[in-house]
Amino acid sequence: MQHSTPDSTTDLVPSEFPRQLDIAQVTIYGLSFLSAGLFLFLPLVNLLHPSPWQRWMGAIHGMGAMLALVVMVYTGHLAFPLMRGAGKILPQMRTLAFWSTLLSFLAISTGNWAYMRYRASADFGGARAWLKENSPLGQYVLMEYHEFSVLFTLPLTVACAWILWNYGDSILDKKNRPVLTATCVALAAIMFFAMGGMVSGLGVAKIRAL
Repeated sequence: MQHSTPDSTTDLVPSEFPRQLDIAQVTIYGLSFLSAGLFLFLPLVNLLHPSPWQRWMGAIHGMGAMLALVVMVYTGHLAFPLMRGAGKILPQMRTLAFWSTLLSFLAISTGNWAYMRYRASADFGGARAWLKENSPLGQYVLMEYHEFSVLFTLPLTVACAWILWNYGDSILDKKNRPVLTATCVALAAIMFFAMGGMVSGLGVAKIRAL
């Protein structure tokens, strides 16, 4: 038979020191916020570039693309529980689809602004001409993929936002299950195109900036 001692230490005994579980939670949350902050800070590094084009075009397009990526990835992440019928997140999905559309337009419009500089001739220091001359794979693989994949996000976000707002809660009905499935697949595809576009864009910028 076991006897408890009066001076034994358990979780029920108040202590002036934080428990290990509290320290772990604070550490995890702290590292998560620090990592997210450093990731979102990445486009502002363009402001240190010696090229005036890269400073402003790169920073503005980078911020637009980063915001679009974060929202689209979060939306695409929630597409999987929605496909399984989690109706409580449907209002949130409608809002996220709306903001994904606006941010996709912002990222593409600022990207086209930077793209005009990118296609400048070699006499004006155009990055495209330099890549074709010195790193053809950077142009014909990374940049071609970047150009086309990110453009898919705008029509897909417009279609998903329209479907989610037009159908409302009725999209969860059994008769509308094919529409729900197609919408969730499109949201996941948007997440894929956004991530691929960001990686390929950063790859091109690392080889040759504007």
